[in-house]
Amino acid sequence: MKIISWNVNGIRSVSQKGFFDFLQKISPEILVIQETKANTEQLSNEILEPDGYKTFWNSAQKKGYSGVAIFSKTEPKKVVSGIGIPKFDGEGRVLLAKFEKFTLLNIYFPSGQRDLGRVPFKMEFNEAILDFCKNINEPLIVSGDFNIAHKERDLKNYKANVNTSGFLPIEREWLDRFTEAGFIDTFREFEQGNNHFSWWSYQTFAREKNIGWRIDYHFITKNLKPFLKNAYILPQVFGSDHCPVVVELEL
Repeated sequence: MKIISWNVNGIRSVSQKGFFDFLQKISPEILVIQETKANTEQLSNEILEPDGYKTFWNSAQKKGYSGVAIFSKTEPKKVVSGIGIPKFDGEGRVLLAKFEKFTLLNIYFPSGQRDLGRVPFKMEFNEAILDFCKNINEPLIVSGDFNIAHKERDLKNYKANVNTSGFLPIEREWLDRFTEAGFIDTFREFEQGNNHFSWWSYQTFAREKNIGWRIDYHFITKNLKPFLKNAYILPQVFGSDHCPVVVELEL
C-alpha cells in the first residue's frame, strides 16, 4: 500500500501543472493533500471525481485558505472532518479516515508566520492534535504538512533559522513529545542523511540550490512498524513549493 502526502499549494493551480498525470502514473492507494485553497463548489468534476478514486474534502470557512482532502481507491469505513474544537475546525485542517486495518489522519498544521504572530495558535493546535492522537486506540498513520523541521539535518540553514517559525525550540520540543508518545517518523527509518527536503521557498532559487526544509511527514504508531516497507521523498515532482512524500506499508 502506497500512501502519498502533498501540500499542493492550491488544488486548482496544481491541477493545471500535471497533477492528474502524477496521480495516474504513481497511482497511490491513498493520496492526502493539504492547502487545497478551495471549497468543493469551486472544483471541477475532474478534481472531485478522478478516475479510480473517491475524494473527501474539508475546506476552511475562509475562501481560498487552508483545506485538506483525501483521494482513496478504497472507500473508507468512516470519514470525520476536524477534531471537535470549533476554532481549529473552521480552518479546515484535519480529515480522519477509518479503513479496515488502520486509521489515517491528514493534517495541515498552521504556520506560525514570519512575525511569529500565530505561534500561540499553532502551539494550541499542536497540543490539541497530540491529545486527539493519543485517544485513537487503533493503528494510526498521521500524514501531512507539519510546518516544523524537527532536527538540524531537516533544513539547510538551521543556524540562520533558530528564531524562525518552523524551527523554533518550542515547536521542535512539541515534535519531540509527539515522537515520544510513540509516533515513528517513517522517512528516518530508511534515511539518516542530510539534504532531504520537502519544501523550498519560491524566492532566491531555493529549490534549484536545494536550500529547503523537511516539514512534510508520515508518522505511524509502533504497531504498524512491522508492516513498514519504505518511505521516501519525490523532489523531482513539481507543481507546488512542496513535493510529495511517500510511505509504503504491506497491509
